Amino acid sequence: MMGFMVDREIAEHGLQLGSMPEMAAAKNSSTQLTLDHDLDVLPDAGRRLTVGRLAELVDDLAGRLAVAGVGAGDTIAIYKSPNFDVWMLASAAARVGAVPVMLSPALDGRTVGILLGRLDQPHLLTDLPKLDVLADVPVKDLAKTVITATGEWAGAVTLTELAGSPRVEPVFRGLDDPAMITHTSGTTGVPKLVVHTPRTMGVRLRPQWWLLSLMWRRDTVAINLPFVHSRMYAAMSLVLLKAMPVLLMNNPKPDDAAGLFAAHKPTFIEALPNAFMDWEPLADDPRRPFASVKYFSSTFDAIHPRTITRLVSASKRRVPLFFQIYGQSEVGPAVGRPYFSKSAERMDGRCVGYPMPGCAKVRVVSRNGKAPSKANPGAIEVRWDGIAHSYFGEPERYEANRHDGWWRTGDVGYRTRRGCLHMLDREVDMVPDTSSTLEIEDRMLSRLDELTELVVVIGPKAEPIPVVCTEGDLPLDRERWRAAAADFPQLADPVQIPQAELPRTATMKVRRVELSQLLRDQLQKRV
Repeated sequence: MMGFMVDREIAEHGLQLGSMPEMAAAKNSSTQLTLDHDLDVLPDAGRRLTVGRLAELVDDLAGRLAVAGVGAGDTIAIYKSPNFDVWMLASAAARVGAVPVMLSPALDGRTVGILLGRLDQPHLLTDLPKLDVLADVPVKDLAKTVITATGEWAGAVTLTELAGSPRVEPVFRGLDDPAMITHTSGTTGVPKLVVHTPRTMGVRLRPQWWLLSLMWRRDTVAINLPFVHSRMYAAMSLVLLKAMPVLLMNNPKPDDAAGLFAAHKPTFIEALPNAFMDWEPLADDPRRPFASVKYFSSTFDAIHPRTITRLVSASKRRVPLFFQIYGQSEVGPAVGRPYFSKSAERMDGRCVGYPMPGCAKVRVVSRNGKAPSKANPGAIEVRWDGIAHSYFGEPERYEANRHDGWWRTGDVGYRTRRGCLHMLDREVDMVPDTSSTLEIEDRMLSRLDELTELVVVIGPKAEPIPVVCTEGDLPLDRERWRAAAADFPQLADPVQIPQAELPRTATMKVRRVELSQLLRDQLQKRV
């Protein structure tokens, strides 16, 4: 009954980020949060918090922000080193009625400067390492106020010096008012600023509210997501409302992740597809880090079948499953499907799932007048109340993606007779004479265990070039590659690069357009 009441309250008022910790504390203040890192802005808080203590700390930070000059209706760009205090500071900003703008710490100074200019005099909440990144950006001209989480900077207000500030009452945003701004991955250029409202954020909780309901006990949930991403705020809201203990991870190295999982024994893990891919070797780790895991969950991108198979096979739970959700920042979770240990080996990695009851509607629209199919993929479109409100400062780009209420995702694919959505490629990444670069990547990764990453991009002559990374950056066995790629004669010879040199977004997606351009530049230098 309590879950229904909380769900109904969110349906009525939307997701109010600033009051979420307080609401969760009222339900169960003793729920435990464990961090694998210290908080920058609150170094004495420790790594183990109760939800009650979390609510007090967010309330404390809200008071400090208010004294620093942040008020209702203001925008405040948060650009600081990755840490769970990013989530806390965003919640504190929302508590005073401001609109937090979440800027990934992976963004370079030039890009942040462009986004600050687009925001038109926001407050800037940052830290000294990021101010070094912004050394060539006229920060004082672009920001109304500069606030540092820690450390002193000429002309800035420092939050650590405002401890003991008067507490403030929470300010609630209107159901359709801007409440948080995140940004797109920026795989093709400067990211777009995506505006979310209490309504759109609340609606997006539906799909995984059901998934967490499968856990009838209050077992530990492990979360390893970027602290600035909209998905992080949905995930945290769900575990807080469900009063589930949570392990909050700051993108640890695989060996450290294995130790954390072995020690805390989570039942549920949510992480980026690339994090799961990095953790594949842990399936054979003697500490058995995935033995306790019954549910794996991933959003953002489709995930490779090899990764799913290895993870679910490493679980010692009865009927473990991997739940894949396909979506994007603008639409949230669109479709999903579970994979079980017995079916994972036979899965088609391009099958990203089915619409979920009470959630998004999905359709595939022809791009050339012919029926969408694998050979003739159509444009994937989504429609529901969870679609983002707008692009801040770029309304024309937002409207260009809307068609009679349907949002064009930029992905192409088709639907099977049973209604399963197959996502084949991003439209901008399509390669001539190749039905799906992602399908090629799925199949080659399943055939060559030594590959840790494979990305097929467009070459200078429009040929598909596979870019490969190997375990330990060891040289690729070309004979094994040729044998595995025999049924893909259209592929050019592979180009091997160190995995650390792959250009990536904040959510670890490979910047395919940038990678393609890098290859072209390298080939031209050799001519």
